[in-house]
Amino acid sequence: MTKTLLLLGGARYALPVIDAAHNLGARVVTCDYLPGNYAHRFSDGYVNASIVDREAVLSAARSVRADGIMSFAADPGVISAAYAAEELGLPFQGPYESVCILQSKDRFRAFLRDNGFNCPDQRAFGSVAEAAAAAGSIAYPVIAKPVDSAGSKGCSRVDSPEGLAAAVEEALSFSISGGCIVERFLEKQGDSSDADAFCLNGDFECVSFTSQLFDTSCPNPYTPAAYAMPASMPAWAQTELSSELQRLAGLLGLRDGVFNVETRVATDGKAYIMEVAPRGGGNRLCEMLRFATGGRIDLVRAAVQAALGMPVDGVGEPEFDGFWYQEMLHAGRTGTFRGISYAPGFCAAHVAEEQLWIAPGERVEAFTAANHAFGSVFLRFESHEELDEFLAEGGRFMRVEVE
Repeated sequence: MTKTLLLLGGARYALPVIDAAHNLGARVVTCDYLPGNYAHRFSDGYVNASIVDREAVLSAARSVRADGIMSFAADPGVISAAYAAEELGLPFQGPYESVCILQSKDRFRAFLRDNGFNCPDQRAFGSVAEAAAAAGSIAYPVIAKPVDSAGSKGCSRVDSPEGLAAAVEEALSFSISGGCIVERFLEKQGDSSDADAFCLNGDFECVSFTSQLFDTSCPNPYTPAAYAMPASMPAWAQTELSSELQRLAGLLGLRDGVFNVETRVATDGKAYIMEVAPRGGGNRLCEMLRFATGGRIDLVRAAVQAALGMPVDGVGEPEFDGFWYQEMLHAGRTGTFRGISYAPGFCAAHVAEEQLWIAPGERVEAFTAANHAFGSVFLRFESHEELDEFLAEGGRFMRVEVE
């Protein structure tokens, strides 16, 4: 009997999930409140419902007789997916209560602190007035974040009490529940990591790390713009963080599925788990890992298998085939996209895949959040030295043309 996957969200990031499900013989029904979203044309059915409305998602799952439910790269739908899965007895990455902890930055920070994980000091606010009253008692610099938003939307650094109210107002404007956290800004030691991991039978069988890279010329310098694999993070930190993720999995009862994990080593010499979200990353990180391991690790396929209660394959610790770089194509300012230019011979030697989601002549927005990316390019290098040369002088080899 054909299995049915209910997939929350209809953005382009859903396409690999749809393809993987079809290759496994399953049908896919997509669900959100935007019938014109790109991915819906590739699914086998569509339900119009808000993915943040957990009762509406539960009703959708019942109506299509879903065998599994995912909110792969759609952070707003994760809690609804977990709720519907628990109500219907379907597989999911963890119990509903654990997912709620992971998806709420203030609750997650409290969980980390209470269980002895490295954790920055933080405070939660529900209004600008609350934050303004506390501004003088906070040690700066800090970063203000919505408690329930992803893709760096609404995040900003604050270096003095005078800037706190505006930052909190911005963070609250992106929060579904109307809350934000203000936490100590952890200066990085080297590159931070944003990567996908996979839990199987309660164990993190795959933990990948990246060098998470930023474009400081953009209006929001805290929005990830590119990634490199293997990661530059020290081996001791990767080992410690993998162990701490396993401890976290045990405490929260995490189960089979993909998790987007953000980590960093701070200038205090400590390794920190910053985020653990029960979904695939929105910046094609599972696909990057598949490229970088020569196709041996396919976390998209594994995630679909787990969601549908099928035997899982394609999971393991990464062994890299070369040195890899992915750039989320973006613009430092609002303007008109004219194309991508490469140095002679560079494209043939290094471009593994280029995806453009717009055509030359279309308008692009300044890169202030992940949803302003308009494509992606994967590059492969034979050596660390080649990759380092590109990272040092990327504009000499590849340039996004915006007028």
